[in-house]
Amino acid sequence: MTTVRAALAEARACGVALLDAQLLLARALATTRTAVIAHDERALGADERARWSAWLARRAAGEPLAYLLGEKEFHGLVLEVNADVLVPRPETELVVDWTAELLADRSPNLPASVVDLGTGSGAIALAVKRLRPSARVTATDVSDAALAVARRNAVRAALEVEFVAGSWWDAIGGRRFDVAVANPPYVAAGDPHLAELRHEPIAALTPGGDGLAAVRAIAAGAPAHLRPDGWLVVEHGFDQGAAVRRLFADSGFVAIATRCDVAGHGRATAGRRGGTA
Repeated sequence: MTTVRAALAEARACGVALLDAQLLLARALATTRTAVIAHDERALGADERARWSAWLARRAAGEPLAYLLGEKEFHGLVLEVNADVLVPRPETELVVDWTAELLADRSPNLPASVVDLGTGSGAIALAVKRLRPSARVTATDVSDAALAVARRNAVRAALEVEFVAGSWWDAIGGRRFDVAVANPPYVAAGDPHLAELRHEPIAALTPGGDGLAAVRAIAAGAPAHLRPDGWLVVEHGFDQGAAVRRLFADSGFVAIATRCDVAGHGRATAGRRGGTA
């Protein structure tokens, strides 16, 4: 007989963190984490035991907890996630907050327009829309599977966002926006962290090379798709701030700045479109 206590001990022996194990076991038992903690003498039924064993093996092999649970909390939203999209990270909330701050500076009489390039699960687009309901938000992705997840998340959150298929700026033709935001693939080829992220879509993690190909394309194309005084906000690696600032400057951006995440690492860079054309 396997009890809750024994199941958690099994997880510990597999190197799975206690919180992850409690959440996973609660889902396997169709109960709450509180109930798991309070009733550790409960015995698992045969079906529950089989489900727990399968999920524990996947978690011990490094599959993200969010994929096993099928959801992830992000900036006040509970989002569906699966292997077609990246798991939203806390660091990306910095990008959402910065974008919302820039939108707050726009005229209240003229709804601002925002584009989220490479939306994945829709995390950034939906969080921005929740914070700035009057904004017109468009989200793009080259992956039809990712867009399907994002659309379901929009329905789930009851938020109105336009979704468009296509790669970066190609998705939106000649349209212009007040703010463009992106969390593009930026991990360099050969980065040892890629092994830890092997369960997530590789195309959303790295463009190969030095990791900056997507940022280069976004920065270079941004002036043609931003209104005068429009802003571009991009998430990047903790050690890429200086390189991204140079790319922004080369594309004619001004007022360029990098902000740090809660760990103190430069994590996002923004710049305002220069010129008046």
